[in-house]
Amino acid sequence: MTFTRTELRYLLDQPLGRLATLGPGGPQVTPVAFWVDTATHLIEVSGPNFGTSQKVRNIRTDARVSFVVDDMASEPVGPGGQTGRGLEIRAHAEVLAAERPLREGFGNILVRLHPRRILAWNLDGPGRNSRDV
Repeated sequence: MTFTRTELRYLLDQPLGRLATLGPGGPQVTPVAFWVDTATHLIEVSGPNFGTSQKVRNIRTDARVSFVVDDMASEPVGPGGQTGRGLEIRAHAEVLAAERPLREGFGNILVRLHPRRILAWNLDGPGRNSRDV
């Protein structure tokens, strides 16, 4: 398994992430909707007009991406009373055409993320941890 139970539960509870791609002018970071396949632990990202977006063009040139999901917990979860928590997922991205859009109003082009490295903070316990997957 790629994600711990706590990490997977956390991802399933979050509505939005930020996808960073490498473009001709440098990094581009964009908020995106995402879904997690609980069987494979792959993440799918899509949106309206996604197939013509700069982020998809960037991925077709360089498939290395970083995907961040984070929030503020209602109770302290980290050292010194920190409430920030989240995941950074460094991944290889693959552009695909789905049979149908993942959500109404979206196009059928999606990006599937294959995690390579996971950096977590204040999820499975206080502080940071990271690992290759």
